[in-house]
Amino acid sequence: MSKVDVVLGSFYGDEGKGKIIDYLAKDADVALRATGGNNAGHTIKVDGVKYAFHLIPSGILNDGTIAIIGNGVVVDPKVLLEEIKSLEENGKSAENLKISTKAHVIFPYHIGMDSLLESTRGENKIGTTNRGIGPCYQDKFERCGIRIEDLYRKEFYEKLKYNIEYKNKIFKLYGKEEYDLDKIYNEYIEYADKIKPYVCDTVSLIHDCLDNDKKIVCEGAQAALLDIDFGSYPFVTSSNPTIGGILSGSGIGASSLGEVVGVLKAYSSRVGEGPYITEQKNEIGDTIRELGHEYGTTTKRPRRCGWLDLPALKYATQINGLTSLAVNHLDTIGKLDEIKLCVGYNYEGEIIDKFTTNEDICKKLTPIYETFEGNFGDISNYKDYDELPTKAKKYIDSIEEFTKVKVKYIGVGPGREQMIVR
Repeated sequence: MSKVDVVLGSFYGDEGKGKIIDYLAKDADVALRATGGNNAGHTIKVDGVKYAFHLIPSGILNDGTIAIIGNGVVVDPKVLLEEIKSLEENGKSAENLKISTKAHVIFPYHIGMDSLLESTRGENKIGTTNRGIGPCYQDKFERCGIRIEDLYRKEFYEKLKYNIEYKNKIFKLYGKEEYDLDKIYNEYIEYADKIKPYVCDTVSLIHDCLDNDKKIVCEGAQAALLDIDFGSYPFVTSSNPTIGGILSGSGIGASSLGEVVGVLKAYSSRVGEGPYITEQKNEIGDTIRELGHEYGTTTKRPRRCGWLDLPALKYATQINGLTSLAVNHLDTIGKLDEIKLCVGYNYEGEIIDKFTTNEDICKKLTPIYETFEGNFGDISNYKDYDELPTKAKKYIDSIEEFTKVKVKYIGVGPGREQMIVR
């Protein structure tokens, strides 16, 4: 049997997972997505064309690769069909796309509920993308959710009616516009017809591929510090983008895991609210944002930027069991005159090197930095680690020494070919 290689985000998302996934999936038989929804985005540049994926696994760009949307994903059919159309307009086929019958469906009332809930939080807003992800997962665990397979059952109308009537009571209470049952039903029946060729039992498909020694690459959405259990709660996503979510969101068993790659940038960034210990609310943060083009793939929001936090990275390696690291944007951080790495924190006079998601403690933490020389020069065409300047290698070595995990992949530019593999 083959093993499943997994690519996960190590911080707050937007680390460039798409590039690593694209590289690993170039000779993969299967590319799998197991968590999240269209609140995540992977941007990949291939042959001069930029593709922004929100639901479809980016491995679909490789001819012959089966792209699976697993049961742990929440699917907005409208967004999915827009992505399929975009692929076809760029000469790419979606015929190898497979969607789990068990994946839950996002409806317009989920999006409306997302906006309503965020508006009621006031100063305690989470910074949601307002894509309906959280309310859809809420219905899933409330056990009133509607799955892909339900779209083809005669009970679909009654299940939808129950949900809309219940949600409309809430919208009415807040003076919001109510949703039309028949309009949504007819709209989703049409969506169901269009996506039907792609729907299948993905759990059986995945295990058939494993039994036949097929290469499978699984791409994570969001990242470790946004995990509903292990992230900076409540400023997190609504699923488990850590390794446990990969298993439960796909039907893969733990014994089938192969390499687990943690992706990060040579600096850090965050979208939305929540603690961010190494954030630079100054000229440095602004400079990093512009150099790295740090604006959300999904939301277009400017990202909060700062230095790389090694205790946080070590935390991510521990909860995910990472076997290697992929560091993107080394070329970006190398344009600064001086670079800093957070190697610990000062907490009320005490030096600590353990990361915490406790918000009260985070507010009292002062990062302790180690300073490195920047100005790496143009490294965008380097293919070998030994070609890098000594100061760039010193920066990478420090990451490895702190985390005790090997940096195997180094991104030196935005293109799929701009990668050093050790």
